[in-house]
Amino acid sequence: MNHPAPLSELPAGKNPALRVVPMPADANVHGDVFGGWIMSQVDIAGSIPAVERAQGRVATVAVNSFLFKHPVMVGDLVSFYADIVKTGRTSITVSVEVYAQRMRHSNECVKVTEATLTYVATDDTRQPRMLPTA
Repeated sequence: MNHPAPLSELPAGKNPALRVVPMPADANVHGDVFGGWIMSQVDIAGSIPAVERAQGRVATVAVNSFLFKHPVMVGDLVSFYADIVKTGRTSITVSVEVYAQRMRHSNECVKVTEATLTYVATDDTRQPRMLPTA
């Protein structure tokens, strides 16, 4: 992996959908956080704008892309930024960018992951439903 150029701060003018600090149980013996833990947090973060847009229940139907750019370590403050990039009749595609603030390194900030996921709005019987008008 390349050594990232530290960023001075998180994306300006945007609020994270989710912020979390991974714990030792989320990592391997070397302190690197499991990719599966990051993937689950990305799914949660991506679902937040999808649920808001759908005005109700959604289900993840596809992980269109997922790129791990740099490792996440125990103790990092991890921020997940999620934005809707496309909607269909029942589907919502969300882009998620993930940044880690290396708290033990004077707040160095690194973009660690980016992903695109697709959700589908579902009804109470978990069948696809039309999105409400925006």
